[in-house]
Amino acid sequence: MLINVPETVVSDALRGMAAAHPELTVDVENRVIVRRDAPVAGQVALISGGGSGHEPLHGGFVGPGMLSAACPGEVFTSPVPDQMVRAAAAVDSGAGVLFIVKNYTGDVLNFDMAAELAEDEGIQVAKVLVNDDVAVTDSLFTAGRRGTGATLFVEKIAGAAADEGQPLERVESVARQVNENSRSFGVALSACTTPAKGTPTFDLPPGELELGIGIHGEPGRERRPMMTSREIADFSVNAVLDDLEPHNPVLVLVNGMGATPLLELYGYSAEVQRVLAERGVAVARTLVGNYVTSLDMAGASVTLCQVDEELLRLWDAPVSTPGLRWGR
Repeated sequence: MLINVPETVVSDALRGMAAAHPELTVDVENRVIVRRDAPVAGQVALISGGGSGHEPLHGGFVGPGMLSAACPGEVFTSPVPDQMVRAAAAVDSGAGVLFIVKNYTGDVLNFDMAAELAEDEGIQVAKVLVNDDVAVTDSLFTAGRRGTGATLFVEKIAGAAADEGQPLERVESVARQVNENSRSFGVALSACTTPAKGTPTFDLPPGELELGIGIHGEPGRERRPMMTSREIADFSVNAVLDDLEPHNPVLVLVNGMGATPLLELYGYSAEVQRVLAERGVAVARTLVGNYVTSLDMAGASVTLCQVDEELLRLWDAPVSTPGLRWGR
């Protein structure tokens, strides 16, 4: 691994992020990443966070048109409430704060506690839970569906609504609508390796893949012999569509898990588009790349979000973050 020692991986990464992105304020000691112009007067602030190892989620999505702040935890470990309260105090302009929480038990508990503490300090807080993964109902890390790729859609679209000066109730409503209209399914071609463990997090023999994997290496629906990109797309996209059943156009995220090159992701995207066309689903926009990763895992996930004209307008709105940028 390209690291010094496992104990300093997150801090080292934050120091590098601070040097590379002067438009952000990176508190390495307290592990809070804030857009430098925060708080923005009259604007709802969006805060998210989670375990490190999923980059660019979440710190890479801090900036105009998306998150106001992000709280990175240790690798695959929830940030602590103190981080979130510190972030809320740094970005709240008086218009309120929206916590965007992926559905993992540690994240849910810690964000709930942070919301109570922030409200004790006079900060108005709303929360939205992201639970888009159709692969399994419960997992080692969750009660209910896991929060995965739809987190990007929620952060981008709700961030655009906040950027326009919409009130907290409306920004929260938009975020919930995006989550409710989104579904994801992921596939692992190899296991990931955490710096602390130094070995793969689960056993996946050569020539096999795991269908329905989570972003922490959680088990999926089933293990099979290696499949072609076409076969994986058939399985994954149909699993999403059978649950979502969209009647409007969709946003498509073809997301790499960290170790799959763009050459393969674009080829996989072509197969995803084929299945959508065969199922009569119109595609509004497509995003391909590594956005919600799992360290060095090879594989990909597909996320679909059904959109109306308003959600599509907010998706297209300008955004300027290290991990996502257009229109500015």
